[in-house]
Amino acid sequence: MVLLGYAKLARPANLPTAMADIMAGSSISGFTLLISSDTFLNGPVFLNLILLIFSSTFLYAGGVVLNDVFDFKIDRVERPERPIPKGDVSLKGASLFGTGLLISGIFLSFFVNYLSGFIALILVLSIILYDTFSKKYQFLGPLNMGLCRALNLILGMSVFGEISHWRYAVIPLLYIFAITLISRGEVYGQNKKHLIWAGLLYAIVVFIVLMITPDIQRQWISLFPFLGLFIFLIFSSLIRAYKINSPENIKKAVVSGVLSIIVLDASLTVAFDSWQFGLNVLLLLPLSYILAKIFAVT
Repeated sequence: MVLLGYAKLARPANLPTAMADIMAGSSISGFTLLISSDTFLNGPVFLNLILLIFSSTFLYAGGVVLNDVFDFKIDRVERPERPIPKGDVSLKGASLFGTGLLISGIFLSFFVNYLSGFIALILVLSIILYDTFSKKYQFLGPLNMGLCRALNLILGMSVFGEISHWRYAVIPLLYIFAITLISRGEVYGQNKKHLIWAGLLYAIVVFIVLMITPDIQRQWISLFPFLGLFIFLIFSSLIRAYKINSPENIKKAVVSGVLSIIVLDASLTVAFDSWQFGLNVLLLLPLSYILAKIFAVT
């Protein structure tokens, strides 16, 4: 029961989305292009990618665990089923667990290269800022959460010890901002204005992906199925939540938005790399859906 409580704290269904960020970031930096052209680098580069995937997973898990730690008093009222208020995990145990995950994530990133390590440090500071302070504010909270996801994508870009196309991190920043806006009505409902703003941000994200695709005329056939799936998943649940603005439908829209990060990352991978590598990223989606049947996403 205790181990299950710790697992619930880490939100296993969300962890593949962090992995997908790293894969997308490495693709934007030309990961598969480099390993296919230089066999000497195959081993080290692939190992670096694996280390960053684990680093990102630990950082994400640590962030959500500590989020529950700092939300302990609120969760006793609004979410008594969570592991800490329920008594499955002690507050001290959760604190140590979350801190250990963050330290492990930083360590693995520094093992890749110094740039990755420093990005991980900045990401951890952003995570702690959100968990302790910014989430209380209407605008700053979503912005901070979006920044965390943007830094995670940049962490994937740092696989070679340099950052290319860092400005593309605005995509996850805007997308997570939108999801965080939606989640504001998850407990009590009645957040139609937030849903409208989220829909606008979703549309902007799709537009940016199309605009930054290096050769859209050649790649649109490969990109369309991935981006089309992404559009369907995020907007179908959003429209449903708008029509029936209940906490249940809002929660479903949030869950769909979070898990669809994988599809967004797969689309970015196809845009900058190949549909084959994009398919590898997309294969994380069924895993997330299976885990979401067992563990809470939000």
